[in-house]
Amino acid sequence: MIGTTSTTRIFLCTQDTDMRKSFNSLSGIIRKAMNLDPLSGYLFVFKNRRADRIKCVYWDRDGMAMWYKLLQRGTFRFPDLKNYSSAGLEIDASTLRMILDGIDLSSIRRQHRYRIDPTSIINVTTIDVPPDAIRGALTPPEDFFPDGRR
Repeated sequence: MIGTTSTTRIFLCTQDTDMRKSFNSLSGIIRKAMNLDPLSGYLFVFKNRRADRIKCVYWDRDGMAMWYKLLQRGTFRFPDLKNYSSAGLEIDASTLRMILDGIDLSSIRRQHRYRIDPTSIINVTTIDVPPDAIRGALTPPEDFFPDGRR
């Protein structure tokens, strides 16, 4: 599976997509319909009308990458996408995992949990310490070695 972290944003395209489309066509949908940047590092998920195929596209450091799955039997169960006016719906990694595992999202009721927005976490910067200060701090005192070695 695709290596996602807790800070990876995942967007599900709400419109049905022709699965013959490749990188350039899907990047056009991401730019024009979803109003997002395909080079952002976000994971973009597309489905076909029958919901038996799914494509994930993302920027992977030095190029676009694609993950494609075709079910031999059955369909993926997506949230009800008819009520969304935007072309992209942000979902979390656990929702994507449930979709890929075939869990019907309409039968699930989630409990409300406290979540910290990862974008609101303050980055702590390091303090530049001169090497002499570290060297002096790591030097043992004169009487540390009883046999006089240093």
